Parts: sequence; C-alpha cells; structure tokens
Amino acid sequence: MRRRISRWRRSLRQMGVGLVFVAISSGLWYAQEQEYRDQLSWMGVPTWESLTPTSLHRVLRNDGFLVGWSDVRVNPLWVSYTLHAVEDPRAAPRPDFQRDWRTLWPITADSYFGSGYDRGHLAPNYAIAVVHGREAQRQTFLMSNMSPQRPDLNRRLWQRLEAAVIDHFVPRFGSLQVITGPVFPEGFMNNVFNRVGLVEVPEAFYKIIVVPGAEPRALAFIMPQEVRGDEPLDHYLVSIDEVEARTGLNFFPNLPEAEAVRLEGRVHAQGWGLEEVARLPGRFD
Repeated sequence: MRRRISRWRRSLRQMGVGLVFVAISSGLWYAQEQEYRDQLSWMGVPTWESLTPTSLHRVLRNDGFLVGWSDVRVNPLWVSYTLHAVEDPRAAPRPDFQRDWRTLWPITADSYFGSGYDRGHLAPNYAIAVVHGREAQRQTFLMSNMSPQRPDLNRRLWQRLEAAVIDHFVPRFGSLQVITGPVFPEGFMNNVFNRVGLVEVPEAFYKIIVVPGAEPRALAFIMPQEVRGDEPLDHYLVSIDEVEARTGLNFFPNLPEAEAVRLEGRVHAQGWGLEEVARLPGRFD
C-alpha cells in the first residue's frame, strides 16, 4: 500500500513538473509570437468588427509579412508588412509559386489555370525582397499570399500602386506600414459561387499605407477588378473608415480613439506627393 502511495506521489510530481514546463514554454512562445507580430503590424493586427464565419481568420506568420487567412473565403482577408529605405535595393529572380500547407484547402500553383484571373500578390514580390530578403521573397509566392485579380488590375493599376509605394513613398518617408487585401460583395451568399476553383473572387482590393510617428499620416485606396489599368491612382483614394465598412475589419485596433477618428475618418493626401506618381506608366505599359 505504501509503495502504491509513493508511486502515486511521484507520478503527481512528474505531472506537475510537466505542466510547469508546458506553461513556461507556451508563455515564451506567446511572447515571441506577439513580439514578431508587433514588428510587422503597427498598432496591432487587424481584427473583425463582429465575429461571423466570413470574418473569422487565422494569422499565418511569414518572414517579413503576416497573413490573415480565411478558410471560408479561401483568401487572405488582410496582409500586413513594413517597409523601410535600403541603400542598395535589389531583388533576386522570381521564385516559383508554391502551395502553402498551412491552409485547410489545397490551393496549388495551377489552381487559377484557365480562369482568366492572375495570381495576384498581396505582399509584393519586389518590395518584400529588397527590404526583407530572399527567404521572405520566396514566401510571397506561397498561394496563401494570392488572390484572383483581373490582368489589367494586377499587371497595370495594382502594379503601379505597388511601385509608387516602394519607389516613391518609402524614400520620401523612410518607413511605412502597409495593410492590403480583398473586398468582397456584401452578403456572402451573393458571391459564394463566384470562385476560381475553391477560391472566392473579390470585387475589389484595398491598400492602406501609414507613416507611423507621433502624428501618423495615412492613405487608403480601393481598386475594383474592372479597370483599364491606366487610370490615375488618386481616383481610387478613400478613407480608412470606408475600407473598414467594406471589409468588416478593424484596422489599428490599439490606436487611441481620438487619433483613430483623425487618421481614419478622412482622405488627406497633402504631403504625400501622390500627384508626382499618380499618372506614371506601369512596368508593362
């Protein structure tokens, strides 16, 4: 009987030690994960305004960027990354597209084949490559970073906006926070069958660009799928509040309320020099 009690006590002690080890390990992991998220998301990662099946998402961590992945829409709802000026911006050759094994559904490199849609990068290949390096560039080619885009949007208008961010805004301001993603029609059932394979097709895309600091400034754009590609970039300026209304997301949730009202409630393009790049031709024009 005494031996049984002794063994039972030893088992409890071992279990207690194991639980302490798990708790410490979990705490360290959470702290490291939070620190990494903070590095890539100014004022907190986006959250949902109200929890619904279409707003629920998982945060996928990559080198240089974060993805808010939806297994319902089979799309990133948002992608967050930071950019800063570099002395000698260079990018390696484009890698191949790859499946991301973290997604619930098997989206492969040829999933868009024959659909008429491009595999549209959200975290951009070139900007991520020159700022965050080769491994980060490879990860921008994971299919979890793609969303269906019409060719005239992806290769022209959207490409011009990406070029303006890395070639114009980054040198002008030094460092930026960028959040980008798709916009879907209101009412999930209205678009549920509009898909490329398993991937729901958005009606538009947004990009929010923030200059952090004591008095942050921001620009936001919403660009529809049906564009020619040569339109001026400033035709698509909107407020962050409008992006939140169209997506159901809450951007910069840690921003104080008074500052959020000032930053998110209006379009204020003064000081960005947008007029210098709004009509520049794209790489493929």
